[in-house]
Amino acid sequence: QVQLVESGGGLVQPGGSLRLSCAASGSIFSINRMGWYRQAPGKERELVASIVTGGRTNYADSVKDRFTISRGNAKNMLYLQMNSLKPEDTAVYYCNALREGINVWGRGTQVTVSS
Repeated sequence: QVQLVESGGGLVQPGGSLRLSCAASGSIFSINRMGWYRQAPGKERELVASIVTGGRTNYADSVKDRFTISRGNAKNMLYLQMNSLKPEDTAVYYCNALREGINVWGRGTQVTVSS
């Protein structure tokens, strides 16, 4: 069993930065992909960024030059560094892990970009 807990969300002005963290506990060594998703009100949940065991990353076009996904040296941690934030980045951000074909989700953390 894997549990994911996100933190680091909050209110930030346009152009600002936030760093989201995801702490994984449980059977973390069986995870082969992790990622960040987001869901804004009235919209579908979408992939923001993902990272696989070999370190390859994938980003949505809308964030690829502004966001960076990374793992800590301690592999139970996942981060999303968000720079140059825009109002359209406002959403609940969810940490995700793929373990043995099953998606595991965190509770989400709210990111609001507003002046």
